[in-house]
Amino acid sequence: MAKQLDYHTIHAIFSRFQAAEPEPQGELHHVNAYTLLVAVALSAQATDAGVNKATRPLFATVDKPQKMLDLGLEGLTEAIKTIGLFRQKAKNVIRLSEILVNQYGGEVPSSRAALQSLPGVGRKTANVVLNMWWHVPAQAVDTHIFRVGNRTGICPGKDVDQVERAIEDNIPAEFQQHAHHWLILHGRYICTARKPRCADCLIRDLCPYEEKTA
Repeated sequence: MAKQLDYHTIHAIFSRFQAAEPEPQGELHHVNAYTLLVAVALSAQATDAGVNKATRPLFATVDKPQKMLDLGLEGLTEAIKTIGLFRQKAKNVIRLSEILVNQYGGEVPSSRAALQSLPGVGRKTANVVLNMWWHVPAQAVDTHIFRVGNRTGICPGKDVDQVERAIEDNIPAEFQQHAHHWLILHGRYICTARKPRCADCLIRDLCPYEEKTA
C-alpha cells in the first residue's frame, strides 16, 4: 500500500484525467434508472462487455420492473445465461422488481439505504446508480479502483470502505463527481493488474509505484 498522496499531487492527477476525458462515462448499457440498476447488479463478477451483450436485446423490450415480472424468472434466466452466476442474479432481479412494483410504485428509489435494501444490491451497486443517474458524488469502489488507489497512493486503504473514504476525504470537490469513473477506466485500460502500461500513463511522473514497466 502506497502512502496517501498530498493534496497538490492529487489535484494535478485529476486535472490531467479531466483534461484527457472531461465527461467519463460508465460502460454498462442502460436506458433508464431501472435498467441501470439491473445492469450493475448483473455486472458483479462479470465484465461490462459480457453484461452488455446480454442486456442490449433484453432492455430493448424489458425496461420497467413490471415488464421484467411479465417476462418471468424463466425468461430472464434464459436471457442472461451467458453472464456468470446468472441463476442467482435472475432470482435477485425478479425479487427486486417485485419490491419496486409493490413498494416504490415501479420507480427506483434514490437513497443509498433504500437501494441497498433490494436483493442483490450492495453499497457499490447503490453508489453506481446514485452517481450515474442522480449525479450524486458517490464513489463505487471496485477491484480496479482498489488496485489503483493502493498502487498510486491516490486513495489507499485496507478494504473497499477505507478506499471509498480516502476518495471522499482526499480528492478535491471539483473532481468528486467523476472520480470513480476516471479511476475505473485508468485501472481497466492503463494501470492493469498484471502488467501496468506505465509507458502510456498520464500520471507516470506523479505516481510513486516503484515497479513501473517500460
